[in-house]
Amino acid sequence: MYWIDHRGDDPALNLALEEVLLGRMKPGHPGFVMLWQNRPTVVVGRFQNARGEINAAYVREHGIAVVRRMTGGGAVYHDPGTLNYTFVRPLEQAGSFPTFGEAAAPVADAVRALGVPVTLSGRNDMMLNGRKVGGVAQCRRGGGFLHHGCILVNADLDALALALDASPEKFQSKGVASVRARVGNLADARPLDAADVRAALLARRDGPLYTPRDADMAEARRLRDEKYACPDWTYGVSPPFTERKTRRFSWGLVEALFEVRGGRVAGFRMYGDFFMVSPEGGLEDLEKSLIGLEYTPEAMRPVLAGFPLAGMFGGCDAAELAAFLLPERVDP
Repeated sequence: MYWIDHRGDDPALNLALEEVLLGRMKPGHPGFVMLWQNRPTVVVGRFQNARGEINAAYVREHGIAVVRRMTGGGAVYHDPGTLNYTFVRPLEQAGSFPTFGEAAAPVADAVRALGVPVTLSGRNDMMLNGRKVGGVAQCRRGGGFLHHGCILVNADLDALALALDASPEKFQSKGVASVRARVGNLADARPLDAADVRAALLARRDGPLYTPRDADMAEARRLRDEKYACPDWTYGVSPPFTERKTRRFSWGLVEALFEVRGGRVAGFRMYGDFFMVSPEGGLEDLEKSLIGLEYTPEAMRPVLAGFPLAGMFGGCDAAELAAFLLPERVDP
């Protein structure tokens, strides 16, 4: 694999560069590993309602960037005390779609070699002494597979807690009171900074160092300007809604917003920190499929049954999700 020791801290450009590298994946390509850092930034998951994930006043006052990544999962905070890494490979090289643990294992091994006894736990967490010190996400597109993660080395955890406006529903099932109580740094175990972890990963590289081509960087800058730095991509349009449902499943938090007019579905959006395992566009197709239907279980159930929900949402129980989305029958 080619290794990219990237030093730019523009979050929108860094996410755009990931997408450019993913777009280069073809059979036989050796793939890329990129190490990178951001200036203070909140990175929201692909399917999250960004406005519901940030403390807007704090983010604005402290000049913290807000960007949306291409992968699912929850919002994370990056700063110079956070090291990020990205693996990009052809799907044929990845074999079957790797689990989070399989993809993150080499990074966890490098961290353990520094004397920090991290473990991989839960859906996508790197843990140290019961606290989360890293998270991962992944997606596939065309013939490529992308896995990326962030590692809290000596991040500003107070800023992290204040920048993220996390719903209490996210933590009820985990038995903790707040974001700040749940996260930690690798430096809690021994003195470390992000440069130390970067060096440890580079020492284990299995391929040559690589500098992205001028054409790749030009494409990344275009993608940054047209997508990742645009409010329409980051925030989208918050639809009006008359019905709102929220539930934490074992596979993620789901928020369903329905706009119902005259007894029919006029609008439907799903948000959450779940992971999609189907090709991009599956969620949009699901949302559009309910528009115009009567807002009744009888009308909606067969349409939902036509979607392979278990194959779309990672870890999902199809019957459980469908039952959640259906309106409750209220008899007169």
